[in-house]
Amino acid sequence: MSGLLSNLSQASGALNAHSRAIEVTSNNIANVNNGDYSRQRVVYASRGTVLTANGVESLGIEARTVVQLRDLLLDKQVTRETARTASVEAESKACARVETLLGETIDTSGESSSAGLSAAISDFFSSFAALAASPTDQGEKQTLLANAGILAERFRTIDSNLALAQGDLDDSISQDVGEINDLLARITELNEQIARFEVNNPGSALSLRDERQAALEDLAANMSFETRASASGNGAIDVYTLDTDGNEILLVSDGAAPATVTFDGDNLLADGTALALTGGSVHGSLAARDGAVQTLRDNLDALAQQLITSVNAAYNPDGDAGMDFFSGAGAADIALDGNLTDTTLRASATGNAGASELASAVADLVTRNFSTAGGDLVNGTLSGYYSSVVSSFGQAVRSAETRYESQYSIENLVREQRDSVSGVSLDEETISLINYQRAYQAAARIINVLDDLLNTVVNGLGVT
Repeated sequence: MSGLLSNLSQASGALNAHSRAIEVTSNNIANVNNGDYSRQRVVYASRGTVLTANGVESLGIEARTVVQLRDLLLDKQVTRETARTASVEAESKACARVETLLGETIDTSGESSSAGLSAAISDFFSSFAALAASPTDQGEKQTLLANAGILAERFRTIDSNLALAQGDLDDSISQDVGEINDLLARITELNEQIARFEVNNPGSALSLRDERQAALEDLAANMSFETRASASGNGAIDVYTLDTDGNEILLVSDGAAPATVTFDGDNLLADGTALALTGGSVHGSLAARDGAVQTLRDNLDALAQQLITSVNAAYNPDGDAGMDFFSGAGAADIALDGNLTDTTLRASATGNAGASELASAVADLVTRNFSTAGGDLVNGTLSGYYSSVVSSFGQAVRSAETRYESQYSIENLVREQRDSVSGVSLDEETISLINYQRAYQAAARIINVLDDLLNTVVNGLGVT
């Protein structure tokens, strides 16, 4: 009789254990399309043994706990690669947007469309050459002034657009900073919830841990950081990064409020300390703003300065007040001199009929080779320098695109590796479900058999 009751207890325990396994498998299948979910498994364990008159007998099995199939190293790799991908993606997109602002179709050879600055430079010098050939022609003067105005306007427009693009990147960074602070607060909150939930059962807050990992990956899309288990050992984690001197800066730590992240226009700050970012959208936006975009803006400003200086020197060789062709200091404010009209425009300083030495001097600038070694601001001809500028920027754009494509592939590879460990496979879960179902059915069948045997024993005891 006692043996039957012992067997019944074993079968009942097995029934409960397999029922729990079926529940967990069903939950896995339900979350097959949830990218933040990590596959779970029931851990079976022996309920122990007992010494009986027949010797040592097992008490059966139980579903001891439910664990996540998660590789912490792969999780860290995913967050790192997410930060790197977000950085090069932000840089690539910013450069691509700026490319369109130039009004040029740029390729790595430096060729451009007829609607951009290159065409305006060509038309400007062609108009001076035409005026040199017909110095008294009012129509040529009007055409020259129109083309000169177009050239100045294109310089100003491009510089303004580049400044706006940099401002847009600043706005994007400010928006990212808001998300960063929200995520740091969320991770701190999840740390606290996990610590409370796992006081007596470490590692059991599976859904909360999934949420925290998802929040970490969202944070990585904005900035780079590292994580480690909190020294308290309560399931919480520390989130930290480095400052510009290489010192560790805690962003999230157990028992403390999260750091407050701000942006001062140059650096990302955590509680006032400048951070040394290596990834995330903020890093990429800063790299584009202060790298390729600023270099392009500086180069175009140098071109405008060289144009203003050279044209004024050729058009007004004596430096007479109010006689310059261009006003302004660079690309941002280049304009025609306020005194310049089709009646004051000069082809010659002599006033002799048919003379055009000033117009010829300006027209000849189109073929002049400038040299920074000689004190100029650019190298080569003005058109050639501009071609090199757009070519260099075009190469920067293509380089950013290539780096993004390469890094995106790396991130996907790491995610696939993690998914092979943590992801839900319908095929695997279906097989597991069938196995657990059969084990459950077998345990239920044993209970039915034992029930029949117990009925026989009990009824037999009642026979006189």
